[in-house]
Amino acid sequence: MLKIKTLSLLIFTVFFCRMLDAQNNTNSPYTMYGYGDVSDNVSGDQRAMGGVAIASHAKTSINTINPASYSAVDTMTFMLDLGVSALTSKLSTNTLGNYKFNSNLEYVTMQFPLWKNTGFSVGVLPFSFTGYNYSASENLPTSLFPDTIIASRTFFGQGGINQAYMGFSIKLLKHLSLGVNTYYMFGNNLNSRQLTFSSAGFNPSYQKDSIKVNSFRFRYGLQYTQTFTNKNDLTVGAYYEMKSQLHANFSQSTGSIINMPTPYSAVFEQYEMPQMLGVGLNYMHNKQLSFGLDYSIQQWSKALFKGEYALTDRTKLALGVEYIPNSRARKLTNKLSYRAGFHISDSYYTINGVSQPKNFGIAFGLGMPLRNSKSVVNATIEYGKIGSAATLREDYLKFTLNAVINENWFFKRKL
Repeated sequence: MLKIKTLSLLIFTVFFCRMLDAQNNTNSPYTMYGYGDVSDNVSGDQRAMGGVAIASHAKTSINTINPASYSAVDTMTFMLDLGVSALTSKLSTNTLGNYKFNSNLEYVTMQFPLWKNTGFSVGVLPFSFTGYNYSASENLPTSLFPDTIIASRTFFGQGGINQAYMGFSIKLLKHLSLGVNTYYMFGNNLNSRQLTFSSAGFNPSYQKDSIKVNSFRFRYGLQYTQTFTNKNDLTVGAYYEMKSQLHANFSQSTGSIINMPTPYSAVFEQYEMPQMLGVGLNYMHNKQLSFGLDYSIQQWSKALFKGEYALTDRTKLALGVEYIPNSRARKLTNKLSYRAGFHISDSYYTINGVSQPKNFGIAFGLGMPLRNSKSVVNATIEYGKIGSAATLREDYLKFTLNAVINENWFFKRKL
């Protein structure tokens, strides 16, 4: 039975991986920069707490941010976490506004013990998303006509980079947990632009740029938990990724829509993944009230992108709180989890050499345990802001729903 379940889950993961490769999770012009919108990889319940996760050592959820957390899994427990989302966003300048909507599957993760005080996790997560489609027109002077002509520019992008991961964690000396994640990154981003004219005397043209990724990387994590007066738990967590080479190929084609286009020509530029570091604190009182604080930095300014140091460092600060009236109560309403959080971060790119204003988000969520089960359904709503109205401001409202299926795999129920 265990082998059948394992094989079924592996098949499901591969199928989900193919679905991720074909989907488009965003519709934002900001995703034309760098690798697109880089995901924080937080689960639905963590998103409700502002993305706080580095020091989370919970037995009822899967924390892929810090692989040291996997050792918290119970000895006979198997968990499956599947997340979906719906995103509505408003793109606006000082004079214009436009609304977009997207809904997609987000991730699938699994976690189970290998033996006592160890945990193993596997799944598929997004690394980045690219998705936009917009046009702009302007009048251009020309010496061939007495008046100006209208030039229309169309910008289109799609794709994304995904990551399949495996992680292992071990608990040492009752308080310390160590872990490691191995990521296989794959996928591609396509960015294209097209220029057309109102006059038949000018031929339209286009350019297509593609980045295809096929690479590995590693993340190391630790967590230390101490209990005070039997009611207060304090956990300190950290993760680290060293700077590494990213195996990626850049290709470009240009040409006229009327004439025969030039073929794609592969350009092997240099790409690197940045050094990443995160630290966090989590305090829990009486298994009811939890506070979390995370700080992380990604040193993109020291990582090559298309052979140049063209990106900027990204820092993120997150705060979150969770309250459970009574997790051991029989009444279902007393076991609900109430969550709230806030985060603020930098963009890892510049626009025309200018750094962008801080991005921020505020979230609220509810965790609902299923009757006679350890499984939980989490619902989260988040409002956030990217950019400014002086260039382009994106206000978004994101709804995330994830189900954590928590079952005893190695225990046969008696009827």
